[in-house]
Amino acid sequence: MTTANPTAWRTTDPGLPDRLLEGAIDLHCHSGPSVMPRYFDHYDAMHEASSVGMRALLIKDHYYSATPVTEMLNKKFSHLKVTLLSGVPLNNTTGGLNLYAVEHGIKLGAKLVWMPTFSSKNHLDHHKKDEHFKDKFPQTKKVMTEPTPLTVTDEAGKLLPEVLPILDMIAESDIVLSSGHLHISEIWPLFEEAKRRGVKRLLCNHPTYVVDASLEDIRQLVGMGAYMEHSMCMFVPGSKFKFYDPPELQAMITAGSIDRTILGSDLGQIGNPRLIDGFKNVIETCLDLGYSEVDVRKMVSTNAAQLIGLE
Repeated sequence: MTTANPTAWRTTDPGLPDRLLEGAIDLHCHSGPSVMPRYFDHYDAMHEASSVGMRALLIKDHYYSATPVTEMLNKKFSHLKVTLLSGVPLNNTTGGLNLYAVEHGIKLGAKLVWMPTFSSKNHLDHHKKDEHFKDKFPQTKKVMTEPTPLTVTDEAGKLLPEVLPILDMIAESDIVLSSGHLHISEIWPLFEEAKRRGVKRLLCNHPTYVVDASLEDIRQLVGMGAYMEHSMCMFVPGSKFKFYDPPELQAMITAGSIDRTILGSDLGQIGNPRLIDGFKNVIETCLDLGYSEVDVRKMVSTNAAQLIGLE
């Protein structure tokens, strides 16, 4: 990391952000079709990423696995040179902590399993406690059935037995385990048991938001070998979900280290900046904070490639 005149790149090398977009990987792309309002679909996302030379997008929908679609699009539109990936979200629509859904997703080519997100008890508790939560998180286009709260631990904080074979399957397939929207108190026993069972790829999404992880928690999670993914939508001006400023991003990166930090867009919502604009803006922010070209490339490309298993 450099500190002397960090904004000098704007004069000496104004094309640097565009170069850093080339080869970038987004592990948090919210394209559609979806019950959430999205400004683009999976095919459009592929084209948008291709237009700036991005390498890969991991499609995240809270209600279904996009793996069958990504496999088809990769085959039909390989000339765009963007690899689409997806995973299995363990929410109510996929049967919750459903080993069958995990197995099916993996057999189709899923690269990641998300623990409960919108269906997690922690997420729903946040929703109930904060009367403005609906303004801070995207809502479905139409009212849907009230979710059943999901957790991975019992009242004593011990992992539920149905979680264990899921961890074994993730370990055997060597794919990514994401903590989803679980509370930090649930993530500790989840990740500790996952490591004991041979899971090598651990990811914590937006640890400081909803998950309620502190900077010290981030340091300890990284010490366990986990990657921390911070959502660009929470830092980009013009985003409906901008909660943080550059100094807070720097504190998060410092706590998690450059080598274990991933910056994912978490974009695709109607009314928010485009995915590639969000990427470019946060890349510029990191450069202005004094991070080098090598540092920024790690956070928007290399680290994600290592975690997800792209050569």
